Amino acid sequence: MKKLCLILLFPLMTSLPACLSLQSDEQKGEAAEKAMLAKHDELMAQMDQLTVLRQQLQKAPTPDTVAAGRQRRALLAADAAMMNWMHRYRKPADTVAVARRLDYYAGQQKKIDSVAGLFRTSIDSARLLLQTAGAPTSSAH
Repeated sequence: MKKLCLILLFPLMTSLPACLSLQSDEQKGEAAEKAMLAKHDELMAQMDQLTVLRQQLQKAPTPDTVAAGRQRRALLAADAAMMNWMHRYRKPADTVAVARRLDYYAGQQKKIDSVAGLFRTSIDSARLLLQTAGAPTSSAH
């Protein structure tokens, strides 16, 4: 009986993933925008870390003040990159063709991913410098 049920359900089960992967162009556009904005939201949650680490570098008694200054500038650059992205981002109108919206979102995703890279490297480098200097760091992610 179980074998019969499996045999009868097999065609349905094999075609199910294909049905689930079918998305309209409009849904693809919405998904692309949602993914890009999710990255933005993730980075916004880290903005305070940039400020806290910059302040810690300012106050930390590091033997290498040049390195501390370089890390503070890297944190400022990450912050500025985020502000620049936010000021330049413009959601395409719904009347714009889906293909053009998808291209726009793909370009914006590359840009926000680049900003994420700046966040990651500047935060990690600042923490490392503060750890080697023996200063307490904010370890919130």
